[in-house]
Amino acid sequence: MNEISVGVGPLSAADVVSVARHGARLTLSHEALGEISKSRQVIENLADDVVPHYGVSTGFGALATRHIPLDLRAQLQRSLVRSHAAGSGPEVEREVVRALMLLRLSTLATGRTGVRPETAQAYADLLNAGITPVVHEYGSLGCSGDLAPLAHCALAVMGEGQVRNADGELMPAADALAAAGLTPVTLHEKEGLALINGTDGMLGQLVMAAADLRMLLRTADIAAAMSVEGQLGTDRVFAADLQALRPHPGQASSAANLTALLADSAIVASHRGPECTRVQDAYSLRCTPQVHGTARDTLAHAETVADRELASAIDNPVVTPDGRVESNGNFHGAPVAAVLDFLAISVADLASLSERRTDRFLDVARNHGLNAFLADDPGVDSGHMIAQYTQAGIVSELKRLAAPASVDSIPSSAMQEDHVSMGWAAARKLRRAIDGLTRVVAVEILTAARALDLRAPLTPSPATAAVVAGLREHVEGPGTDRYLAPEIEFAVQYVAEGRALAAAESVTGKLG
Repeated sequence: MNEISVGVGPLSAADVVSVARHGARLTLSHEALGEISKSRQVIENLADDVVPHYGVSTGFGALATRHIPLDLRAQLQRSLVRSHAAGSGPEVEREVVRALMLLRLSTLATGRTGVRPETAQAYADLLNAGITPVVHEYGSLGCSGDLAPLAHCALAVMGEGQVRNADGELMPAADALAAAGLTPVTLHEKEGLALINGTDGMLGQLVMAAADLRMLLRTADIAAAMSVEGQLGTDRVFAADLQALRPHPGQASSAANLTALLADSAIVASHRGPECTRVQDAYSLRCTPQVHGTARDTLAHAETVADRELASAIDNPVVTPDGRVESNGNFHGAPVAAVLDFLAISVADLASLSERRTDRFLDVARNHGLNAFLADDPGVDSGHMIAQYTQAGIVSELKRLAAPASVDSIPSSAMQEDHVSMGWAAARKLRRAIDGLTRVVAVEILTAARALDLRAPLTPSPATAAVVAGLREHVEGPGTDRYLAPEIEFAVQYVAEGRALAAAESVTGKLG
């Protein structure tokens, strides 16, 4: 894995995933260190000014009218971080904390925040040492930045609070820093503020959610193809000329995937002749490209927003390139919050369609000759009856998670911060939603694989056969009822780790 250079320009989404999930090491570029030093000089020139400057010689938020004397300014920065490290609830995942620290460092590297080079370097050192501050589920309103999550990270750089070391052991930050040979940072004017004013928590989660959904969307197409095939559906509705009549790019990509996945299927070919009396398939089969395509187009928009945010330097106040120090509202999380909520809606819709396709397999009135619930001996055996219940429970939860967080706002800081984005909450529920979608798609693949086996001696397409073969390495084919939970969990990992997708793409090539 290449070392990632954090410079004055934007990180890529791939950079964020590499550092957050895979522990890639990073360095601060020489250009970034130069810009940091240049803007720091601007802040130091203001430190002795008799005119108050927000974040340098004043209090914060509703307390911004208080002028802070020189001998109290170091305490001001420490007090800011300590008081804002007010999170509560379960610990946030390590990858989320690493992503938000990296993204805060990326903004520091632009030279627009006025921190000292050693403060920026402290973030890089913490990440490279694998030290992860303990950040809690609750505390951010998504405005004035992800204040509490970022404050817990700043607290660790100061040598205070709790962290987990590279081995995951919980310990005081001071002990972890000492063990890694790192020195706690004493914050100077404006630095505490610069470390907590950003959308980094919600943005990091958006970037990782987008990466997960890119893979899941292709896997959902695989599950759908298996269902179309197993339910004796037609692939003719996915033809490119029909899709071109409604030229949404995501729809075209999904339809092209379905066509490729179903190519050379003996099952599909078996009912193409005039003896087949079915005029058209149910919506859950026929309209797959329209629903899956909508999610793709939504994701494309979300990725555009993420790219813009990755290119942003968010702080308040900022040091402009011409040396001014200006207040602004760029820390408001609205752009990120809205697309996080939008993605949660698409996730719920994808899962809902997947559950409906699965349910059709289990009903003898709709499954075209298969046993009830795909059971070996219906009545004695229940087959996949309760697997669909599991799907249904998850889908119901996903519908609740699709209710947008970003429409809510609770005023804070004595009405100074009177409209907030709730973007952190939107990000947290999207992570849960993506986990749910993964499980729903996995159950569809597990169920469709059983149905394809039951269509023997007719054979599935080479692509879907490869997916079934990968599943069968650990999950037996049709038979009497077995302990089903471990099989579902294997299917979940098969999907989540990208192995189902890799199996299909070993035949089709890269899907769109």
